[in-house]
Amino acid sequence: MMSPIFIEFTPNIPEKLRRLPELAGNLFFSWHRPARSLFEDLDAVLWEQTDGNPKLLLRCVGQATLDRAAADPAYVGRYEQVLAAFDAYLAAPATPTDAPLTAYFCAEYGFHESFPIYSGGLGILAGDHCKAASDERLNFVAVGLLYGQGYFVQSVDSDGVQHAVYEDHDPRDLPVEPERDAQGEWLRVSLDIAGHAVHARIWRAQVGRVRVYLLDTNCEDNAPGDRDITHRLYGGDEHTRIRQEMVLGIGGVRALRMLGLEPAVWHINEGHAAFLILERIREEVARGVPADVALEAVAAQCAFTTHTPVAAGHDRFAHHLVREQFGAYLDALGWPAAQVLALGRAPDAPDEFNMTWLALNGARHVNGVSRVHRHVSAELYARRWPELTTDENPVGFVTNGVHVPTFLHQSWAEFFDRHLPSDWQQRLSDTAMWSALHRVPDVDFWAASQDVKARMFRAARARLQAEFVTKGMSSAQSRQVARLLDPERPDVLTIGFARRFATYKRAALLLHDRARLARLLNDPARPALLLFAGKAHPADEPGKAVLREIKQLMLDPEFAGRVVFLDDYDMRLARALVSGCDVWLNNPVAPLEASGTSGIKAAANGTLNLSILDGWWAEAFDGMNGWGLSPVSVQDPGRRDALEAESILDTLEEEVLPLYFARNGAGYPEGWVRRSKHAMATVIPAFNMCRVVNDYMSGIYGPAARRSAELAANDFTGARSLAAFRHRLRDAWPGVELRHLVDPRPQIDLQGRLQIKVAVRLAGLGADELRVELVGERRLPHPEPDGPLLTSFREHLRDGDWRHAFTPVDERTADGAQVYAIDLPAPASGQYAIEVRAVPAHPLLTHPYGPGLMKRLE
Repeated sequence: MMSPIFIEFTPNIPEKLRRLPELAGNLFFSWHRPARSLFEDLDAVLWEQTDGNPKLLLRCVGQATLDRAAADPAYVGRYEQVLAAFDAYLAAPATPTDAPLTAYFCAEYGFHESFPIYSGGLGILAGDHCKAASDERLNFVAVGLLYGQGYFVQSVDSDGVQHAVYEDHDPRDLPVEPERDAQGEWLRVSLDIAGHAVHARIWRAQVGRVRVYLLDTNCEDNAPGDRDITHRLYGGDEHTRIRQEMVLGIGGVRALRMLGLEPAVWHINEGHAAFLILERIREEVARGVPADVALEAVAAQCAFTTHTPVAAGHDRFAHHLVREQFGAYLDALGWPAAQVLALGRAPDAPDEFNMTWLALNGARHVNGVSRVHRHVSAELYARRWPELTTDENPVGFVTNGVHVPTFLHQSWAEFFDRHLPSDWQQRLSDTAMWSALHRVPDVDFWAASQDVKARMFRAARARLQAEFVTKGMSSAQSRQVARLLDPERPDVLTIGFARRFATYKRAALLLHDRARLARLLNDPARPALLLFAGKAHPADEPGKAVLREIKQLMLDPEFAGRVVFLDDYDMRLARALVSGCDVWLNNPVAPLEASGTSGIKAAANGTLNLSILDGWWAEAFDGMNGWGLSPVSVQDPGRRDALEAESILDTLEEEVLPLYFARNGAGYPEGWVRRSKHAMATVIPAFNMCRVVNDYMSGIYGPAARRSAELAANDFTGARSLAAFRHRLRDAWPGVELRHLVDPRPQIDLQGRLQIKVAVRLAGLGADELRVELVGERRLPHPEPDGPLLTSFREHLRDGDWRHAFTPVDERTADGAQVYAIDLPAPASGQYAIEVRAVPAHPLLTHPYGPGLMKRLE
C-alpha cells in the first residue's frame, strides 16, 4: 500500500499581525505568558492539537481565524503590547558591554515542550541557564545538538507497562533557522570520525537575546549511519554515543569558529561535551604551542559542571573505540596517543576513557550543583587531588535555581502585579521585597492558590479523559479515577511526585506501608490525593518496574481515585503540577539527589515541599517553609527505606494533614497560608536562575576569562611558566619534607604570640614555589554553624577558622633545608586544633590547591 502524501496549505498572515511568526520563532514565548496567549487564543483546540507549538499553529490555523483576530481591536491591542515588551527586552543594552564571551555546551536543552530536545532535569536546567543569561544580558552563546527524534513519547498501558514511542520532528515545526553565510549558503562543519569526513549543519535557536547553535548530521552527503548520529537523544550504542559527543564537542567548537566567535570561557555542562577540550588543545598545537602549554591555557578557560552523583552515570569508552573513532585526530594533539588517553583515565578503570575525568583534567573550574552535591562530588573525584582532604579539593558548588518566569503560574504573576512593586520581575533576588508577601491578606492569597489548583485539576482531568478514550477504557473507570480532580471542589490535599523514574528517587517509597497509606488517603474528613508523573529510561528495567507498581495502584479499588498517574511527563505537565499541588514530595536516597529543581519550581508557586534533606532543599529548608526530613543512618537499604517511609507518613498524618484542614472562621487554613507565603518569600530570592548565572559570572566566568588572558599573553608566557613549574614539581615533590624547628607552647596568654619555625627540604624548588601555611580550627567555644551559602565561589571564612602563611626567612639548617617562620598574635581565647602544611605555589594557579599535592608536618 502506497504511503500517503502530505500537503500543507498555509494561511497568509494579515499585515496587522505580520510579526506573529517572529514571536513564534523566538523562545521568548516560552516564558512570556502574554506572548504565548496570543497563539493559544487564536484557536485553543488547534493549540492543544499542536502541543502548544506556535510555529505549527500559524501554518495550520484557519485564514478566517487570523482575519478575525486582525479585525479585533482587543486582540490587536494585546499583540501590540506583547511586541512592545518583546522589542524593549531585546533592545536593552548588554551589561557590561566589554564582558568576555562565554560558550555553554550541553547535550540537551529544555526550553519548551514544543521543542523536544531534552529528557529531564539536565536539559531543563540548561534551558533555564540560557534564559537567565538572556535576562541578565550576559555575553553568552550556547551549543548543542538538534535531534531528529529527541526523547520518547510515553504511553503506559493498564498493566503499567511503559511503551516508548519515538516521533520524527520536522525542523519547520521547531523554533530554529538554518545559519547561513553572506551568500545565503547553509553553514556546515566537518570532522573526521572513524577515518572519514562527517558533516553537520548549523541551526540557530533564539532564546530571547541568547543564540543557541545546534548541530545535526542529517546531511544528504553523509553516509546513512552518519546521518543517524544526531537522530535520537541518548540513543544507540556506545558507537553512536561517542560520535554524538564528538560532534557536540569538536563540531561545536568548529561551528563557533566558523561563525567568527572567540569565547573567552568554555562551560562544559556535564561530561558529554568534554571533547571540546581536545579540540581546543588541537587548535593551539596547530598554532605551534607545545601540548603541555596548550593544556594549561585551555584548562584555565574551561569550567566543568557535574550533575551526576555516582560514578556509574559517567560516560566512558573503551580505549580501542576511542582510537578507532578518532584515528589520526589523536596525532594532531601534540602527545603520543597513550598520553592523550591518560587525560580520560579514571583510577578505577584505567582501560577506559572517562568523559568526566577528561573534564576534571582539562578544566580548572569544577563545580557541583548544590552544597551537598559538592561534598559528594569531592569524594567521588578525590583521587584527582590525591593528597588533599575532600573538604579542601578544588570542587566547588553553585546551587541550582529555576527560571521563575517560565515556571511561575500566570495567576501568581498577576497576583504579584497587584500586591508587589511593579518592578518585581526585575527584583527576583530582593529578599526584602519578597518579605512583603507576609503582609498580603491571607484570604486573597488562599483564593489565588485555589484558582491555580482548580486550573491544574481541570487540565489533569482532561488529560486523563483523553488517555482513557485513546486506550479504550470505560467512562465509568475514567470517572472513578478522576473523581477527586474536581475543579469546582479543589479542597483536597494534593501531593505531587513528578520526575524521572530512576530507582534512587524511590517513587514507590510510601508503599512500604500500603495499609497506612490507604487509611490516610481515604479519610473522608481529610481527603488526600497522590499525583504521579514521570518517565523511566527505556533501558532502566528497575525504574520501569517502579512505574508499573504506581500505575497498577491507580486502578486498585483501595486506591482508585486517590492515586493518579499521568502519562507522558513533559514541561507543560510539569508547570501545571508544580503550581497546582499543595505538597511536593521528594524522597531520594540521600545524598544522590544532586539538586532536584522541581521542588524549587513548586515552592516558587507556594507549594510546600515535603522532602528528604538532600540537594537544594538541604540549603533552603528553614523549619517553616515546608517539611525537611533528615536521612536515616543505617546500612541496610531495606531498613532505611522502611524508616524513611514511616517518617514521611508520620509527617503527613501528624503535621501536614492537620495543618491543611485546620480551617478558621473564614474557611481557609491560616497556618498553611503562612507557610506557603514563607516558602515563596524564602525560595524565590535565593533559588532563582538569575542569581545562579550571576554567581557563575562572578565566581567562574569572570575569573576564568581573566586567568586565561594572563596565561595567553605574550605568546603564552604565563602558560609556559606554569607548564614548566608542573614539570619541576613532578620531579621534586617526592623529595619535599617538613620538620619541626620551634614548636608552639601548648598554652599561650591572650596577649602573647604564636611562634613556630619549620624546616623544609625544597628538593630543587625555589622558596617562593612552596607555600607553608598554618590552618587552625577553633574547637572550644564551638564555632557557629555555617548558613546556606548557595555558592562556594565567594570569599568566605567560616567562624573559628584561622589561616596564615609562613614567611621564608634568611636561614638554612645544616643540611640545607629552608626555614619558614610565623609570629602571630592570638586570634581569640579558646582551644584550637592547628596544622602546618606545605603546598605548591605559583602566581598563575587557578586554585591554590589545584596541583592536589600537600605535605603535612607530622
